[in-house]
Amino acid sequence: QVQLVESGGGLVQAGGSLRLSCVYSTSRDSIVTMGWYRQAPGKQRELVAIITSGGSTNYADSVKGRFTISRDNAKNTMYLQMGSLKPEDTANYYCNAKVVVWPSTRDYWGQGTQVTVSS
Repeated sequence: QVQLVESGGGLVQAGGSLRLSCVYSTSRDSIVTMGWYRQAPGKQRELVAIITSGGSTNYADSVKGRFTISRDNAKNTMYLQMGSLKPEDTANYYCNAKVVVWPSTRDYWGQGTQVTVSS
C-alpha cells in the first residue's frame, strides 16, 4: 500500500520554472520505479519522466533538457524540476509509483497537481 501526495503546481509564465513534489509513504519498501505523468483536457495521460531505485532516469522527448526528476529517499519525496516552461506543458501532473507484486507490478497514483503555463 502506497500513499502519494503531489504539491507545487500553479500558474507560471512561459519560460519560467516550477518544482513539483511528491511525498510518499508505504508499508512495504518495494517501490522500484517512480515517475511523473501528465494529462491535459481531451488528451491521454502521458509519461513525463521516470526514475528507478538505482537512480536511472528517462524523459519524454518533449521535456528532455528542460525537466529534471529526482528522488530523496531520506525524505520520502520525489521531485520534478521544470524549467523553460511552455504553454503545451499545461496539464494535471500525477505522481506514480510502481511496486513489484510478483509476477507483475502494481501502480499507485497521487491526486494530481495542476500546472498552467501562460503565453
